Amino acid sequence: MMTDPPKPQPVDDLHDWKPLVHDLAERREKALGMGGPERVARQEAMGKWTVRRRIDALFDPGTFVEFGQLADSMDPGLAAKGFMAADGCVTGVGEIDGRRVAVCAYDFTVMAGSMGAVNEHKTARMRELVLRQRIPIVWLLDSAGARIQSSSGSTFAGAGALFREQVTLSGVVPQVAALMGHCAAGTAYIPALADFLPMVGPTSSMALAGRHLVKAATGEDVDEFDMGGADIHTKVSGVADLAVADDAECLATVRRYLGFFPAHNQERPPVVAATDQSDPVDRRVEEVYDVVPTAPRRAYDVRRVVELIVDHGDFFELKPDWARNIVTGLARVGGQPVGILANQPKVLGGALDVNAADKAARFVWLCDAFGIPLVFLHDVPGFVVGTAVEKQGIIRHGAKMLFAISEATVPKVSVVLRKSYGAGYFVMNGTAYEADYIAIWPTAEIAVMGPDGMVNIIMRKELDKVPEGAERDAARIAMAEDLRRNIDPYIAAGHAQVDDVIDPAETRLAIWRGLQVSRTKTLPRPWRKHGVLPV
Repeated sequence: MMTDPPKPQPVDDLHDWKPLVHDLAERREKALGMGGPERVARQEAMGKWTVRRRIDALFDPGTFVEFGQLADSMDPGLAAKGFMAADGCVTGVGEIDGRRVAVCAYDFTVMAGSMGAVNEHKTARMRELVLRQRIPIVWLLDSAGARIQSSSGSTFAGAGALFREQVTLSGVVPQVAALMGHCAAGTAYIPALADFLPMVGPTSSMALAGRHLVKAATGEDVDEFDMGGADIHTKVSGVADLAVADDAECLATVRRYLGFFPAHNQERPPVVAATDQSDPVDRRVEEVYDVVPTAPRRAYDVRRVVELIVDHGDFFELKPDWARNIVTGLARVGGQPVGILANQPKVLGGALDVNAADKAARFVWLCDAFGIPLVFLHDVPGFVVGTAVEKQGIIRHGAKMLFAISEATVPKVSVVLRKSYGAGYFVMNGTAYEADYIAIWPTAEIAVMGPDGMVNIIMRKELDKVPEGAERDAARIAMAEDLRRNIDPYIAAGHAQVDDVIDPAETRLAIWRGLQVSRTKTLPRPWRKHGVLPV
């Protein structure tokens, strides 16, 4: 707890401000000292920056305005522990590239950054402020979760407003949660409800329970990294978006991410002014000739195609290590922020599975919420089939992606690079899904399924008449080639079911044209409270 204020001054010292100003300066200095030199040194020894160094790196210099700097625990039960600087959470508003952003940053040097009553009051004020002023909020998470010493009784019945209010903020203002230390329970749900979640690989983890509680509840002896480290959440669970090397990279990543987004959902995404653009929209990308094979089943890395067509090759990929059969991320074309979804032939041949559908659906909802146009690069043989994926619920997960694509009202531009078969064509924003512009390469194959699959169904009886072995294989290939004659880009173009057939080198320009013709898009929907989402 804080020391007592100075005693009343004698009458003849009524204008002596020095003791009061000195006392205030001491209190400020103590607050800025966080948990004290010993705990600060321990924090730095773990490879972690202090909370105040993190805030300095997050915001433009000199722009941070702190709220509640002189806060303390105010819990009589913790009075013996002395002053708790900012009650373990630094909050306020600063600027990132000249735009206001709020922050709630937990300080592990003070009670392990645990969530106490006063610091929760501070974060509640930030949540109220960002909704009122319509500005993004960033959480810098390095916290043990709830302060059990203060919340072990039944007064817990009044807790939980934080998460409900995060849901209220969702889709209204951008929410970022940066994992910079071990986070359990409450501070694990904060990132789960945020839009973007980077994790510092060497120092961060998140789980619904810490290792001691897990040991007591299940007998499992596991450390934080094996249970919920960056490798788990960026490669296995898909909860996190990126793993980064250290605090510096994490905070630079947060700044970069927010650069693609408006401050709120009624503002347009920030466009780079034409005077600042040095990458012409009509730049030809002839390098794609050497990247993409004309043979529809040959693999290549679609990320190289993305890098070739976006401004300056600058592509901010999200969830790169999870559901790698679809690539999602943010970029600019002609200075305009866009969200890109591209099938990845290097992984599962680009076929969509449960995780890919979830990854794509969430990304579409994110971009649609903040008015960021969507660009789809098709090279998809459809959805994975078989008993394994049916047991995983491929139908409802695929329906989730279909739901997201259908709901999106932002400009949507599609380019079919090679194949786009069956429901894969639908969920990648085919013509019927309100594609505002759809261009296809001369290699495009749009059909209910590929010719090889068709042969096994519609030509099955004819194949059975051919002796097994090389003769049947040759017959299957010949039949597939016959069917392929009806899978032709110029047939789709001839029926005006696509908007253009383009030279692959014109892909960048075609996307820009699609964005231009749809920039005033208005798409009214029938009134409803909300759809019934497949989960």
